[in-house]
Amino acid sequence: MRLSDQDAVIALWKAAGVYREWNDPVRDIEKALEGAHSTILVGELDGAIVASIMCGEDGHRGWFYYVSTHPEHQGKGLGKAISKAAEDWLRARGIWKVQLLVRSDNTQATSFYEAQGYKDTRSVCFQKVIDPV
Repeated sequence: MRLSDQDAVIALWKAAGVYREWNDPVRDIEKALEGAHSTILVGELDGAIVASIMCGEDGHRGWFYYVSTHPEHQGKGLGKAISKAAEDWLRARGIWKVQLLVRSDNTQATSFYEAQGYKDTRSVCFQKVIDPV
């Protein structure tokens, strides 16, 4: 992703339903693109951004965020392709494990990831906001 793609990527996140009003997407994009340990990959079709994934790594685990495919293009393999590209990005950095969070009521996403070989770890995620926007 290039910074000039920001508006298109945020529009995709909103259309795909991965945007949440309590997250600042501009801040998330800037942070993801500022260093070598994270990136945002995009998939384009006829010049339009139709898929994206934010990925990062901490030296041990990789993480996926904002995994999205435009609703008009879901079911065409784009989500699988962008996830594979992010796995390859992590693998090239020596990362052998990737994790992601799925809201418990998102059965469509759960089914998608299970079909890709992801397993529910039955873990509980805790969060604390230490620097509110």
